[in-house]
Amino acid sequence: MPKVYHLDLEKKDIKGAKVALLPGDPGRVEAIARAVASEYSTTFKKLASKREFTTFFSSFKGANLLVASTGIGGPSASIAIDELAQLGVTTFIRVGTTGAIQDFIKDGDCVITTGSVRFDGASTHYAPIEYPAVADHNLTAALVKGAQIANVRYHLGVTASSDTFYPGEERTDSFRKYKMRKFRGVTEELRALHVLNYEMESSTVLTLTASMGLKGACITGVVNRGSVGRITPGSLKKGEESAVKAAVAALRFL
Repeated sequence: MPKVYHLDLEKKDIKGAKVALLPGDPGRVEAIARAVASEYSTTFKKLASKREFTTFFSSFKGANLLVASTGIGGPSASIAIDELAQLGVTTFIRVGTTGAIQDFIKDGDCVITTGSVRFDGASTHYAPIEYPAVADHNLTAALVKGAQIANVRYHLGVTASSDTFYPGEERTDSFRKYKMRKFRGVTEELRALHVLNYEMESSTVLTLTASMGLKGACITGVVNRGSVGRITPGSLKKGEESAVKAAVAALRFL
């Protein structure tokens, strides 16, 4: 099999790895791979970097693992998942950041997503909108256990996953202050429906994996108040560290 185009990888590169941790940010990949190697007394190395896709290799409990960035949003995430699946990966855990929309969720907490509101478009190219974006139960349980042993405060529930950061999350700090009618009041409605947070990839990750017979889950660290909050260096650091600690700890339960 030749190299997959966007990730710039071929099967021999990944050495049979079945598990992938998926941050959005390419700049976060090495830190996660380093955390895995430190936690499980293994090594890590860079495999490839092309466009928004950077991939590192590591291992845990005798199993090989990839850390691969997806870029921002559903379209690029769908490419990463599809090409990793072509290479033989079967288990996908998004490890990202998020904005909370419930008052009881604080910066530095984690949200472990059980299912996503599909406000994206990419997932509809893999399954109709009626198809649920649901997380794999066993992976979700592993993330809960990981958060517990890592002493990370977490919340389990539904996430809203939007294709856009500004209008789709009803943000007030966009260039164009006008919002289309479909987005006016959407945060209040989601809050009333007990949706926990906004982010941009989970519906794609969960729809693709479930519809393709693979396993998918999502944990995100809270870095701001969704729709209104600014992301500060301090809140970003807290949210990133919480999500990574919990996800790395969860690997022992896979």
